[in-house]
Amino acid sequence: MSDERFVHAWHLGVDAAWRRRPAAERRADVDAFVAAAGRASDRVMQHAYSTIGLRADGDLLLWRMAESIEAIEETAADLRASGVGRWMTTTTSLVGLTRPSQYVKRPTAQEQSLFSGERSRYLVVYPFTKSTEWYLVPAEKRQAVMRDHMRIGHAYPQVRQLLAYSFGLDDQDFVVAYETDDLVGFQDLVRELRSSESRRATVRDTPIITGIHRDVAEIVGLISGADR
Repeated sequence: MSDERFVHAWHLGVDAAWRRRPAAERRADVDAFVAAAGRASDRVMQHAYSTIGLRADGDLLLWRMAESIEAIEETAADLRASGVGRWMTTTTSLVGLTRPSQYVKRPTAQEQSLFSGERSRYLVVYPFTKSTEWYLVPAEKRQAVMRDHMRIGHAYPQVRQLLAYSFGLDDQDFVVAYETDDLVGFQDLVRELRSSESRRATVRDTPIITGIHRDVAEIVGLISGADR
């Protein structure tokens, strides 16, 4: 079986008008959406994160992985058509493909591992694009720059990372995601990376979406405000 998997970071916002619907209708909508999420688990690995109050443009981040892009598409359609999903708008959707890194021969447990093991409390995900000049630099020089980049990352073992390649599939070059229980340590990592040589090649690395890991039923229940 191939190691390639499709990764989907899907950020959704709920229409404020939905919160004004009667409580019984909101509860039914929550149940229908949760049922669709359960159906999706047969075809995709999916973890839910709350962005309620953390982003102005959305409430729910779904972090998804599947063997086919059709599984991503079809389960997304089911979620959008089910209950509160009918009241949701996509604010960010990032697609990428996991594949072996050209800079790392033997990935550690800190890398490419966000869909295995226990979930950490927080997920941070964003699109990432490098400059044309970066890709024209000789391979050995790029390797040296990335070696320093990885050295910094390995100094923060409490932060796990996944890099998915988006070339030809989406607007950005990569989907970058970090998982951690320590947001202060994560910010220290990012601050240190910002002063490394690799930063010169960055063209775009926003929007940055930070989510809190919760069960999908808990998140949509929080959005609803209706007694469960």
